[in-house]
Amino acid sequence: MSPLRLYARSRAVPAALAALAGTAVAAAWAAHWLVSLPAFDHTARLPVVVFGPLLAAAAIGTGLHTPSDELDRTAVRAWWPRRLAHLLGATVLAVALLALAVPGHAEAFGAPAAVRNTLGLAGVAAAGAALIGARLSWLPPVLFVGGVYLAAPGEPGGAADWWAWVMQPGPQGGSWTVAAFTAGAALYAWRGARRATAAS
Repeated sequence: MSPLRLYARSRAVPAALAALAGTAVAAAWAAHWLVSLPAFDHTARLPVVVFGPLLAAAAIGTGLHTPSDELDRTAVRAWWPRRLAHLLGATVLAVALLALAVPGHAEAFGAPAAVRNTLGLAGVAAAGAALIGARLSWLPPVLFVGGVYLAAPGEPGGAADWWAWVMQPGPQGGSWTVAAFTAGAALYAWRGARRATAAS
């Protein structure tokens, strides 16, 4: 078996890819269905551009676990390039799938919002994997999205562009999500996923 296939199987990459594909299909269906309802327009896709990226980030984060962290830490070659490539590959795929799932309306809740939210939440999940472990890496994005979803103001703009970027239309708050992804990716590439203990 090739090293690449062995790496993919040991980190459940096929399951993560299937989860990302399923998330994109569900997001595309939900976006189309919501817009087709009478008395709704493209703003009805807000739940899709929030919860689709959230599910994708959860799939990415839980796929960052390693079953042999002792071997990884004592390997002759540095593991950070492999970890970074793994995270980048999964994130690029998720971004592309969700951008295709929610096309149009660049100024509102379309592809730019889906891309921004996927990048930002994937970064939060990667940081979660490094700090609390890959199996619980879905928790920080869920807590963040849940809090913001309940507390965000009804009108976009202002300070909410920064703390409630996941609820903003179009490219607003984009610089924060790029920073969140960069910080999370750097932390995960440097430290790897936190070692899972018997209690977790």
